[in-house]
Amino acid sequence: MNKNIINFIATIVLALILSFFLPWWSVMTAALVTSLFIPLKKAAVFFAPFFAILLFWATYSFVLSSGNDYTLAKKIALLLPLGGNPYLLMLVTGIIGGLAAGIMAVFGKQLQDTFKK
Repeated sequence: MNKNIINFIATIVLALILSFFLPWWSVMTAALVTSLFIPLKKAAVFFAPFFAILLFWATYSFVLSSGNDYTLAKKIALLLPLGGNPYLLMLVTGIIGGLAAGIMAVFGKQLQDTFKK
């Protein structure tokens, strides 16, 4: 199996497990750990955890919001310049989480390179 896919799946699984016990920043911890133990090269270091957490957070927010007919998501989307679109809010949520995870994965790769030397 390709290391990118393994890192992608491991990041989602670890983020899911950690999200039961830790706050929102657990996705950053998951990206850090997976980038330390499953090394990637070049842009994949950022983009594999980015897309993993984007998918995780967007899906998670969709599942949580669908339970109450998107009431809170619609109200938050009205406060932000999203035109009241709850699905766009879920996408923005996923992007923010993905950016946090991707940056932390790059940091993990730099830590790994530092410890190898």
